[in-house]
Amino acid sequence: MKSILINTTEESYPVFVGNEAINELPSLLRSLSPSKVLIVTDTNVDQLYGNMLVDKVDKEWMTYKYVIKSGEAAKSFDIFYELHSYALKQELDRKSVIIAFGGGVVGDLTGFVAATYMRGVPFIQVPTTLLAHDSAVGGKVAINHPEGKNMIGAFYQPKAVVYDSNFLQSLPTNELRSGFAEVIKHSLIRSESLYQFLYSEIRHLEDITTDKLQRMILEGIQIKADVVSKDEKELGLRAILNFGHTLGHAVEAEAGYGKLSHGDSIAIGMLFATWLSNKTLNVTLPYYELKSWFKAIGFPTEVPYSQTTNQLINKMKKDKKTKSNQLTMILLEEIGVTTSVLFSEDELYSLLDEWRAEERGEKVD
Repeated sequence: MKSILINTTEESYPVFVGNEAINELPSLLRSLSPSKVLIVTDTNVDQLYGNMLVDKVDKEWMTYKYVIKSGEAAKSFDIFYELHSYALKQELDRKSVIIAFGGGVVGDLTGFVAATYMRGVPFIQVPTTLLAHDSAVGGKVAINHPEGKNMIGAFYQPKAVVYDSNFLQSLPTNELRSGFAEVIKHSLIRSESLYQFLYSEIRHLEDITTDKLQRMILEGIQIKADVVSKDEKELGLRAILNFGHTLGHAVEAEAGYGKLSHGDSIAIGMLFATWLSNKTLNVTLPYYELKSWFKAIGFPTEVPYSQTTNQLINKMKKDKKTKSNQLTMILLEEIGVTTSVLFSEDELYSLLDEWRAEERGEKVD
């Protein structure tokens, strides 16, 4: 097991990574001296590991468990409200600790509940998916709105992240693929060596061994930690973590949350951002290499045909990074080096339309 320290202006907290990392949880709770503990998890994780986690906690503290339905649809105001109501009913106070036990949906939702319950109570992230190696670190917590992903939320750091890689052994293929998209993103924006490792060693999801998984998790978290420590509230550098997300979030929202996974959506967004980098920055990135690799892994490589460019641009305009109808895109100058470029709505519409036409094999004037 290894640990990484996350430093921000408001908090410094450990991330424990490795087999049996969950054994760190009781000592972490003792350091917080909670009055009560609330575990929030989803139906899938609860079925596999719910009783195990309760057994680790309730020997020392009054413990409650709230189970939400698995899936992106749970990141809603209704479930957010239900969790607050449950916490109030169980008389949780400001010394209570909330544990987010699950993937990115559980972590984002639970973190936002912790940030707002009684104006903020301590919480611990216990992620169970590969995707959560990104979402569990950095303190961005939120719920979705039909008009946009993560539009209602806060910056609120956990007290610790306990990432036991044993939990990943039960991940279905689509969840593993979804998380792998964020690993690839970290390599593209910050580490050519990690990109080359991933590209050469993991041609298909079946190539992800325990050792390779451990390396990609640790390096991905280290990249995220480095960026977050320099820019906790996304005022500058942290925006590079949005590579592929401006279009990706639009595709995900337009499909309807839960219909197209976050990772699959981000893969589409990363391909467009790579193509756009070559088109507008006069660089030569391995776009077709990346596209071929994505296909082999199982990622979609085109925007769903049913989604119009106009619908996507309208969703992208509602992105949190959009200002005065200028859409911000994180692009690549080279693998591992990013830049931020502003496009007008008309410019980005034309470029997105051109990319889509090329992908469909249509003639572009």
